[in-house]
Amino acid sequence: MELAGGLVFDESPAFVAVAPNITPDVQTGIGGWTDAQIVASIREGRRPDGTIIGPPMPIGLYRGLSDGDSAAIVAYLRHSEPVKNTPDKSKYNVPLPPNYGSPVAAVPEPNRAYKLAYGAYLASPAGHCTECHSTPGPQGAPDLAGSLGAGGMQFKGPWGVSVASNITPTGIGKWTDAQVKTAITKGVRPDGSKLLPPMGIPYYANIAPADLDAIVAYLRSLPAK
Repeated sequence: MELAGGLVFDESPAFVAVAPNITPDVQTGIGGWTDAQIVASIREGRRPDGTIIGPPMPIGLYRGLSDGDSAAIVAYLRHSEPVKNTPDKSKYNVPLPPNYGSPVAAVPEPNRAYKLAYGAYLASPAGHCTECHSTPGPQGAPDLAGSLGAGGMQFKGPWGVSVASNITPTGIGKWTDAQVKTAITKGVRPDGSKLLPPMGIPYYANIAPADLDAIVAYLRSLPAK
């Protein structure tokens, strides 16, 4: 059932979002979509039929995904196993925007030579660490402008309720680089306690060392909150 959808994000009373099937199955997935349509759904939040994808899809961050990384995601999805599965439709009790901005033009590849800028790219459009770890604003969405990385977002699940940690220097300033990396890749804090879902440890465990160095450098550069 990998990528076949069905995961429920219950943010009552605002919405109950259900992840769709993004396998290449033609009838129930995205097998009939063109590459450009898949990229538009990711970066612009727009399906081929013109309907808008709602939260928690972080379209605001995905608009910054480079052309190369977008193409790589499409290639990965194309080569995944097709699965026939039709999840329930998402239900929104709040109005969705008519769009998330003008169509995304070409987005260049991040320059890996500039560590902080590259780390910001990895922690935002690519890995959206900042989406989960920023404090919720008045409407519930993360305040990426005023409380970037300050934590406080709550996530409900079978594990109970987990609260995103402060990943600015206020929260992890006393951690060594090695300890920050262990938390990201193994889900273990310096005191030995384990991070709860939805932290994607199985995915973060495979981060390239240079990419991990860039993320840590970027987190160190955040304003203390």
